[in-house]
Amino acid sequence: MSPALALHGGAGASRKLDYARILLHLTGLVEAARDRLVRGDAALDVAVAIVAEMELSGLYVAGRGGSPNLAGEYELDASVMDGRTGAAGAVGALQDFQNPIEVARRVMERTDHVFLVGKGAADFARTQGLPTIPDEGWFTHAAVGEANFAPRPSAPGTVGCAVLDKDGHLAAATSSAGVFDKLPGRIGDSPVIGAGNWADEMVAISCTGSGEAFLRTAAAAQIAWRRSIGEPLGAAALGLLERIRKLGGEGGVAAVDRDGTIALPFNAEGMKRGWLTSNGEIGAAVFD
Repeated sequence: MSPALALHGGAGASRKLDYARILLHLTGLVEAARDRLVRGDAALDVAVAIVAEMELSGLYVAGRGGSPNLAGEYELDASVMDGRTGAAGAVGALQDFQNPIEVARRVMERTDHVFLVGKGAADFARTQGLPTIPDEGWFTHAAVGEANFAPRPSAPGTVGCAVLDKDGHLAAATSSAGVFDKLPGRIGDSPVIGAGNWADEMVAISCTGSGEAFLRTAAAAQIAWRRSIGEPLGAAALGLLERIRKLGGEGGVAAVDRDGTIALPFNAEGMKRGWLTSNGEIGAAVFD
């Protein structure tokens, strides 16, 4: 089976900003993912590795690109799901660690739980010896530029990757620092299995956008259900985004199904995204 991949670096882009550096980065990520998938790497390993790299880049509103909440604290969210086994792991309001997605994977693989938050998540990450954030100067505040042009005071931002490997297995990983100027303790859809992230034997999905609207629609699970009853992947994702719009939200989806079909729709002005098709074509874009 030919591998395929869809990734996003967040919806809500503005045409007033220059995304040339991000487009180069997205293209490089897709090329690296393609090489790993051609070698036979598992979908789960590739999804986590790509999201971890996006967290460390400081270019997106996740990991290093996060901005503080209204209390001046950095709280990060992430989740991962393995479609082959149905296993999942997530962390919310995590502080002090560079790669929330790596912590989420450890929750999945080394505990009997799915979701750890706050101090409990950080305490667990310390037992795993994962890299900590050196100081607050490490953060790049990637959200600030787009927030200046947002029609609302909060600018959403998330990164995510949905992957189909050579063996026909699917996985999805999602990470976010949440909206700009969020209340302390706020958790959006990104770490919630079935809302911002999903993978099963048929489809893998990562969402980005207005987290509260994606939570209220169980967005990722809704797309997966639509696909399971025979709706084409693109139509399923677009149908979900229409529900998001009716709730006053915006965002986008990165998804791939077991047939190698990819979907990257959005209802915002733009969405940073990249893709690998099942015929080997790669690409990256921000706007239509």
